[in-house]
Amino acid sequence: MAGVVLAGLSSTGCIKQILLDGQIASTRKASAAVNTIGDYEVAERTANAGLGTMEGLRYLAPDNEDAIFMLTRSWASIALGFMEDSMERAEDEEGTTGANYDYHRRRARAAYERAIWYGSQLVEKEHPGFKDAQTNDATIRAYLEQFDDKEDAEKLFWLGYAWLGHTGVSSEKGEIVGQLFIAVALLEKSVALDPEYMNGSGHTALGAYHARSTMAELDEAKKHFDEAIRISGDKSVLPKVQLAIRYYCSKGDKDNYLKTLNEVMASGDGDPYQRLANTIGKRKAQRWLAPQRMQTYCGF
Repeated sequence: MAGVVLAGLSSTGCIKQILLDGQIASTRKASAAVNTIGDYEVAERTANAGLGTMEGLRYLAPDNEDAIFMLTRSWASIALGFMEDSMERAEDEEGTTGANYDYHRRRARAAYERAIWYGSQLVEKEHPGFKDAQTNDATIRAYLEQFDDKEDAEKLFWLGYAWLGHTGVSSEKGEIVGQLFIAVALLEKSVALDPEYMNGSGHTALGAYHARSTMAELDEAKKHFDEAIRISGDKSVLPKVQLAIRYYCSKGDKDNYLKTLNEVMASGDGDPYQRLANTIGKRKAQRWLAPQRMQTYCGF
C-alpha cells in the first residue's frame, strides 16, 4: 500500500512538471506577440511584466531551458531597447555626469549582467566548461567549436549580444572591456551557424563592434552592415541605424549619415513582427539626428 501511495505522489509531481514545462513552452512561443506592439510605452510595460512572470516560472522550473533562454533574451532586449534609451535621453538632458544618466547606465549594466548569467547557464548545460574557456580568444573559440547545430545560433547570439552590450555600458571598467573578445567569439560563431538569424542581427552586432571607434576596423564593419541590410531588406531599420551612427559617424560622412537616418525615419511599418524593434530604431534615429548629438559624437 505504501508503495502505491508513493507512486501516486510521484505521478502527481510528474504531471505538475509536465504542465509547468508546457506553460513555459507556450509562453516562449507567445512572446513573439510583444514584437508586434508599436507603442513604445505600452511595449515597455508589457515587456517588464512578462519578465517578472518568466522569473517566477524559472524559479518553479530552474532547469527549464526555454525559461533560461527567454530570460537571457528578455534581459538583453530590455537593456538595449528601454534602459539604454532612457540613458541616452538622460544624456541629452544633463550630460554623462548627471545622476539620471548614471542611474540608467547602472540599470542597463545590471540587466546585461543578468542576461549573461542566464545565457552562460544555457551554454554550460549543453557543453560544460564555458567558464574555463574564457581564458583568452583561443580557448573560447576552441570551446565554441562544439556548437555545430544551426539552432545553437540563437542562444549564442543572445549571450554574445548581452556581453557586447555589457561592455558598451561599462567603458570605464577595464576588467569588463577586457572580456570583449568573448562577445565577439560568441557572435561570430552564431553568424557562422546561421547568418540570417533574426534578420541578420548577428551581422549588425558585429558591424557595431568593428566600428566601435575611428581607429577600429571600419571596412570590416561596413561589410557586416551591408550584409545585415541585404538580409533584412525592408523588414528592419536597425541595421541602417547602426550603419549611420557607428560607421558614417566614425567616418565623418555627414551626407550618408543624414541620408541613411532620414531613410529610416521615412520608412514604413516593415515586418509586423519587427514593429517594436523598428519603433526603437526610429527613436534612436531621431535622437541621433539632433544637432547637438551629431556635433558631440560625429563632429558635424
